[in-house]
Amino acid sequence: MENKTVTMPNPNIQPQRNDEDEIDLGRLFGLLIDHKWLIALITAAFMFVGVVYAMLATPIYQADALLQVEKKSSGIPALGEMSEMFATESEAATEIEIMKSRMVIGAVVDQLELTNVVKPNFMPFIGEFLARRSGENNQVVLEALQVPESQIGKELKLRLKDKTFTLFDSESEEVVTGVVGTPAENGSWLIHISDAVTANTNSFTLVKLNRLKAINDWQAALSVIERGRQTGILSASIQNANAKHAERVLDAIATEYMLQNIRRNAAEAENSLEFLQRQIPTIKENLNEAEEKLNSYRLQSQSVDLSLETQGLLEQLVELEKRINDLTLKEAELSRLYTKQHPSYQALIEQKANLEADQKRLSSQIQELPETQQQVLRYTRDVEVNQEIYLQLLNRMQELNVLKAGTVGNVRILDNAATKPEPVAPKKPLIVVLATMLGGMLSVGLVFVKAALNRGVESAEQLENEGINVYASVPKSEVQETMDQRLVRMAKRKTHEVIKAPLLAKEDPTDLAIEALRGLRTSLHFAMLEARNNIIMISGPSPAVGKSFVTANLAAVLAQAGQRVLLIDGDIRRGYLHSMLQANNDKGLADLLVARRSTTGGEAVNGNSSELVDYKPYIQSGYIENLDFIPRGTSAPNPAELLMHPRMNNFMEQVSKEYDYVLIDTPPILAVTDAAIVGSYVGTTLLVARFGLTPAKEMIHTIKRFNQNGIEIKGVILNSVERRTSVYYGYNYMYGYEYKPESQ
Repeated sequence: MENKTVTMPNPNIQPQRNDEDEIDLGRLFGLLIDHKWLIALITAAFMFVGVVYAMLATPIYQADALLQVEKKSSGIPALGEMSEMFATESEAATEIEIMKSRMVIGAVVDQLELTNVVKPNFMPFIGEFLARRSGENNQVVLEALQVPESQIGKELKLRLKDKTFTLFDSESEEVVTGVVGTPAENGSWLIHISDAVTANTNSFTLVKLNRLKAINDWQAALSVIERGRQTGILSASIQNANAKHAERVLDAIATEYMLQNIRRNAAEAENSLEFLQRQIPTIKENLNEAEEKLNSYRLQSQSVDLSLETQGLLEQLVELEKRINDLTLKEAELSRLYTKQHPSYQALIEQKANLEADQKRLSSQIQELPETQQQVLRYTRDVEVNQEIYLQLLNRMQELNVLKAGTVGNVRILDNAATKPEPVAPKKPLIVVLATMLGGMLSVGLVFVKAALNRGVESAEQLENEGINVYASVPKSEVQETMDQRLVRMAKRKTHEVIKAPLLAKEDPTDLAIEALRGLRTSLHFAMLEARNNIIMISGPSPAVGKSFVTANLAAVLAQAGQRVLLIDGDIRRGYLHSMLQANNDKGLADLLVARRSTTGGEAVNGNSSELVDYKPYIQSGYIENLDFIPRGTSAPNPAELLMHPRMNNFMEQVSKEYDYVLIDTPPILAVTDAAIVGSYVGTTLLVARFGLTPAKEMIHTIKRFNQNGIEIKGVILNSVERRTSVYYGYNYMYGYEYKPESQ
């Protein structure tokens, strides 16, 4: 048969990789399956929190009212029929802003004294819930509260006992004491409690809010929307933990809004009435003066009647004068509302100009009449025009008086404030669903983030893609995990006793992890065909990869196959193989290297590079047949120097000839240099990588470190391989082991 040597590929070769930006949906799905219990636990925890919150949260009730805003004209009642030319509609958005204005809300705050806030104090978390379950009220009816300026907006404490109370300021200093039903005063402090119910608590928190703060709070609480589009129907609502309080406040707001609308309409009529009252005396004086002139001229000229033609001209002229004067009054009204550039104002001026043009035309016709007829016509025209205007103003004044007395406004309350019997918040089913969804999303996100941050090797293919040969994959052993857990419990109970870690190859030889090491035993036979000796060193990149577990159990597997095996704990610093092999650590490798013995067995003064090392006294055996063991021995301050001593080389040469296999467990190479020193004596070097913990780049760096010291790595043992759907989705099974101290 042709001998073949298994060599380590060059780690500097850049293997072909898949696109790292490609999303492996199968792996993502596998991650969710692997962590299904974690996801379920976090989701259940969030759902539980959601249920508890939904049960304990304070219920919020909603009071709502319905109002109607009718269409109204521009508010110029003196214009009569002409007001239709200037009619405008009241927009719902404007009415909503008026309803939420400080003018309306401020009046309600003052009316209901909403600057006084009283809250009962319950025990944290469940106190308020228990109070609601009892069905009894806990309230203080506060009629008046006055505090110094420095205490406005700060929390005050009120304690009641029977019918007496004590008020404390924000610094917990007692300021007022009194009796319920009687005002109590102390300097600038004044408090009047008319009634108090203390079924579940006798402690309350009082706050005297700043008026503007109270207005802003209720503005934020008030919601007003228009139902439909341009319907003029406004729906107002307020949400509050106190249903009756919300109803009372909303009712007051709706009433105040309606009253201000009435006052506004009455104010328009009042303004028009004042304007007319200023005009009537002037018109009355003009009328009297015109009548006196007409009578005087008739007596003087002895002319009484007008001809039919002159009478017709007079009627037309009077009508024009009446209309012009009417437009003059309207112009005075419009000048208070609009500028001269406004279209309504311009239309009125244009109409007035047309009437004045007709007036000039009639005046030119009158000029053709006899002088006497002209004078009588002029005086008669003045009398009739002033008389018409005067009567018209008197009628308008009567109309405005009636309008002012009967003003109802264009707002009416359709539905008074009422509170729904069921709370509108919290929405318990929705809270539970959202909490559950949030828990699910957070748990899934946690799994994905953890997977993204974990760069550990999860398959042999990952190492092989980096050019690293994998000799064996050792699956997770549930038996070893159970034994480790038992050891942890024992260590907690017996802290002063030495705890012996069991060896899996002896406790359960049929475990799949041991079967994997038996496969490694076969691979080692071919790997060591061209090795310079039969010494095998097992190391790793960092602690906690399970190299001691692999070394001890591999040695046991080799010994169980009938081979004479020597197991050496080369980790002089922190080795613990003696615990796994039920041996003592009184003397070992460190003591062997320190001792200076001559070829005759006596102690030599100076060490000799060619001396034989008497290692027999340091060997312990009997735990497993054919397996001899040398522990690390007494801890030494200079382990690297000891390992470099010529006695170490002589010792290696001796045991290599006397045993079929010599296995050495060494410290991690990235932590200390001991493994590089031991590697110079051995013929085969293997590394251990831990599934899910050791990154592939760390293994590359480890191999590079050994290569720099002239040590060839034969291959890697992937330890503690777990069954993960995210890695091996599509396969029926996969085994693994999670790291525990002094274990796999």
